[in-house]
Amino acid sequence: MSVTGARESAGARGAPGDGPWWWARRRSAVLDVVLAALSTVECVVEGVPFAHGAGLPEWVGMALGLVVGPVLLVRRRWPVVVVLASIAVMPAEMGALLGVVGLYTLAASDVPRRITALLAGMTVVGTLVTTYVSMQQDVAREGTFHPPVWFVPVMAVAVGLVMTAPPVLWGLYIGARRRLVESLRERADGLERELSLLADRAEERAEWARNEERTRIAREMHDVVAHRVSLMVVHAAALQAVALKDPEKASKNAALVGDMGRQALTELREMLGVLRTAEGAAPARGSAGSDEPERLAAVASEAARRAEPEAGAGSAEGDGDGPSLAELADLVGQSRAAGMAVVLSVEGAGGATAGRSYAAGVEQTVYRVVQEALTNVHKHAPGARARVRLAHRGDEVAVQVENGPSERGAADAGLPSGGNGLVGMRERVTALGGVFVSGPTEAGGFRVSAVVPVGAAAVGG
Repeated sequence: MSVTGARESAGARGAPGDGPWWWARRRSAVLDVVLAALSTVECVVEGVPFAHGAGLPEWVGMALGLVVGPVLLVRRRWPVVVVLASIAVMPAEMGALLGVVGLYTLAASDVPRRITALLAGMTVVGTLVTTYVSMQQDVAREGTFHPPVWFVPVMAVAVGLVMTAPPVLWGLYIGARRRLVESLRERADGLERELSLLADRAEERAEWARNEERTRIAREMHDVVAHRVSLMVVHAAALQAVALKDPEKASKNAALVGDMGRQALTELREMLGVLRTAEGAAPARGSAGSDEPERLAAVASEAARRAEPEAGAGSAEGDGDGPSLAELADLVGQSRAAGMAVVLSVEGAGGATAGRSYAAGVEQTVYRVVQEALTNVHKHAPGARARVRLAHRGDEVAVQVENGPSERGAADAGLPSGGNGLVGMRERVTALGGVFVSGPTEAGGFRVSAVVPVGAAAVGG
């Protein structure tokens, strides 16, 4: 049975596997060749007295040395074979280097420990017996030297332990150290792969966050610009119609246009200010000397933080600085001032339109739905009557904006439309886990309905 556990892998010590046959490196092959040459010389030299003592020709002992000594060449591939060969030639009192190196290689390899212990024990016993017999013969040949009875056994045990214990212990230490290094290297490689995956995930999350932020900004810009500018266009048209007939009404409409423009500019400045703050914070983190993975992790963390409100409480706009339900009356009043016949009704106790009763994201979502619905009425159904209904239902708030048919039939105000209004409303509502429904009515108008759950986000009512 062959044992291959002692072979050194090419990557075990970080060296390229450029060695021949079973050697991982060329210098390992050179070392084994040198050891095998030394072992061969030793066995050949020791084979001569063995042949004399056994009454054999010298060439027999030398031939035995030439056969046994080169076995060290396979010590990394088959360490058990090397140890067995050293045990086999112990009676011939040859192969000391073969035994020492073989035991070291066996102990340092991945051969099961029970096999290592068995072969080490056999080596100890073989060395002890061989040494004992040899010393007894030497004492008998001397004749004049009579050592104590305990001398020969003690010396045999000492020689047996000296020839086996040091290489075995040193091999066990080297093997344990090698396995520890390999384990640490594997852990380091695993950590490196994990960091690479984390960096990739952070980059993906950062890209996702950027896309989400672009969508949110586009939706917010649409709400601000579309509503304010639509009202400004309506007021400008009315101003043009009454400029000569009713200067007082024309002046009032001009003031309203100015107010709308200022409000739009204010909201745009607020959004641009947030963008500038976010863009200025990123280089500050980079200038502190953080590396790329840390920067990506920071971006992902910030993206997750900014995305959480949109997933759980509306959108990143819900920080308390946006519109609230308390401003619905003003919103409706602006449309009414633009000539729309619009009625606001509030049902349910708790919240009404005075004071913030829900989380900022919930109130802003409801406000934006009403704002966009009224904007669409201005665009596509000028002159139509509209009704805004707000209902507080304990764990949810519902809003419905319905308009009748336009007094001008199918004609609209001629305002441009990107087709994103209904999409934006649906995204806002569904992001909170709500339900959004829109469509034409049987009377020829249009209805927009949204139900937004408040859950634990409710503060009052």
